[in-house]
Amino acid sequence: MLLTKYKAEIKKKINVSMPMKQDLERRNEELEELYLLEACFPEAEKLKRDNRFLSQWKHYIECDGSPDPSIAQEINTFITLWKEETNETLEEVIEKSKLVLNLIEKLKLILLETPPYDLQGKNIIQYQESILELQELLHLKFNRATEILLRQASTLADLDSGNMEKVIQDENVTLYIWANLKKNPRHRSIRFSETQTGFEIPRILATSDIALRLLHTHYDHVTPLSPVLTPSQEHISIVTDFVKEEVKSVQTAVSKDLQEENKQENESNSVHEEETKAEGQGDVEEQMCPVQEEPEATKYEMEMKLLSETVSAAQELLLENASEKPYFLEENEVDLCQFTTLGGVYHLDILELPPQCKPMKGWMIVEILKEGLQKYTYPPETTEDLEAENVFPPIEVTLEVHENVIFFENPMVARWDAEGKQWKTDGISNVSYKSEERLITFNLETFCPVTLIQDAHINMPYQSWELRPLDVNKVLLTITTVFTELQIQIKENLCMLASIKVNNKNHSSILEEKWMTPVSFIIALKKAGLNIFPTGHSHLYVVINYKHPSVEVKAYRQMALLSSAFAFCWSKWNTACESKKTVFQVREHLLKEEPIRNPNWTLLMFSGDRAQSLKINESSDAFSEALKEETEFHSTLYHMVKDFASQEAMRAVRRSNCQFVDSVCHMLLSTRLLSYS
Repeated sequence: MLLTKYKAEIKKKINVSMPMKQDLERRNEELEELYLLEACFPEAEKLKRDNRFLSQWKHYIECDGSPDPSIAQEINTFITLWKEETNETLEEVIEKSKLVLNLIEKLKLILLETPPYDLQGKNIIQYQESILELQELLHLKFNRATEILLRQASTLADLDSGNMEKVIQDENVTLYIWANLKKNPRHRSIRFSETQTGFEIPRILATSDIALRLLHTHYDHVTPLSPVLTPSQEHISIVTDFVKEEVKSVQTAVSKDLQEENKQENESNSVHEEETKAEGQGDVEEQMCPVQEEPEATKYEMEMKLLSETVSAAQELLLENASEKPYFLEENEVDLCQFTTLGGVYHLDILELPPQCKPMKGWMIVEILKEGLQKYTYPPETTEDLEAENVFPPIEVTLEVHENVIFFENPMVARWDAEGKQWKTDGISNVSYKSEERLITFNLETFCPVTLIQDAHINMPYQSWELRPLDVNKVLLTITTVFTELQIQIKENLCMLASIKVNNKNHSSILEEKWMTPVSFIIALKKAGLNIFPTGHSHLYVVINYKHPSVEVKAYRQMALLSSAFAFCWSKWNTACESKKTVFQVREHLLKEEPIRNPNWTLLMFSGDRAQSLKINESSDAFSEALKEETEFHSTLYHMVKDFASQEAMRAVRRSNCQFVDSVCHMLLSTRLLSYS
């Protein structure tokens, strides 16, 4: 009995050790082949770098009058000239704001799309300072244009109420202005025409020379800019220095080789100069060409190798989790690592009504105050009234929620604390939200910028995901969460929201059918409230299935390489294995195949250095790492699927476009499917 058991154990060990031995024997060969396939990543990075230079050149030759925001001299000149422009109306400022917002978006994209190892510290500071200057100047222009409008309030008064009311709507801003000209104490309910936006003001404001302004910017220029230099990027800078030194050493070595070979050629030519004087010069030219080409090829190969290592290191560092929150939170402060602002910012202001225009002998006379537009302080900073709360009660505000933003739960309201430069939740009460009308009402102690916030991780962790081919160099990524199902198409260097379901119902979005670069696409989804992109701090707020960054990166890179001909899907067993191993399902998926109702998936386990097919399946009762019968260990996913794939599928993989593979990998890295599902 014991002998039989002993023999069975020995046989089992032999059955396992033989595939492992075979894997070790072919490991170098498989890794070399994978390295050649992964050359698409540095090649794609090189193309992106060329495209950035090309876009600068296109802007230069277009000569459309707009500045290049990346050139300090041009953007500074633009800002200076716009500062000198005066007496601009609100309509003119809104029209000019389209160019300004475009410049700001270009600068933000440069900071996000340019790899950290291509960004210099001085450029980062320059771009961020330009962004802040443009934001501040734009808001200043809105204030000055508001003052010009309010000077004419008496000439624009409504015949029925005697007060002035104006609403200006644009794709980027919506402006509501009400001027209290009649000072009727009974006129305390303000509703702007054809909208449900309005205020309930106390008696003291109804009898004061004031104007109420609600400037709803569909963008957020209040929240501080996210820091570009993160700990991960500091590590990348070390890699950058290493790359530069290596490239420099290669250039030096190549230069020395050229000098030595040229010297040898010259000595050889001088010896035979008299014998082959006529033919010698031609031979020298023929021999010099390959001598120069070989070092150039070696130099290019070394540069691409170093670029490949740098890109890989940068990808891995993107997935590193922060050990703690970046700053200490004060009482009632909004944690911007946990929450995100949505729908823009509502700038609420109570303004002192400026002196009105007066007609005189065919002229309009107006007094212009030197200090410009002034804010009306409510409630007063000091008051002797013991019942100040009754005299200066909170103001009821009703706002329309931006139609292009999705809230999966009732939004929270936050106010901007200008002194502390942070969003806070105090000073706001009686919040109510009508989801069907998309109206939110609340009481505000004092007017200031307010915004709506939502948990940034409301759609994390994911319930399931699938990546499958649609066409040549085109895939569909489906991510299912508690509230929504997103379908994202990826082709070449572009991404698109194909469809979205909210609570199992189709939901229309302005983002559908719009192709964007991966970075722009991620920004657009976040702005719409569809955040499926974890950050380095997300694990502090979400229970995740942590996987080691190096394992994740290798898995995503190789999944992207295979995505032209293979479908990948989540597995429940991914949570059962350790952090240095991942489990997912894979199957061949050729484009000519008809959809299969119950496809046969192969369950793979991958550790970054070894891939194997598991004996268990999704319906098994318990997890086991046992190797599937008649299968072998491999060092890469590519060689693992090659065992059961058709030749046509492998040809499709080898023909994949490098930009397409890079875009798929970027989306997988950004969603972190293996750790957040």
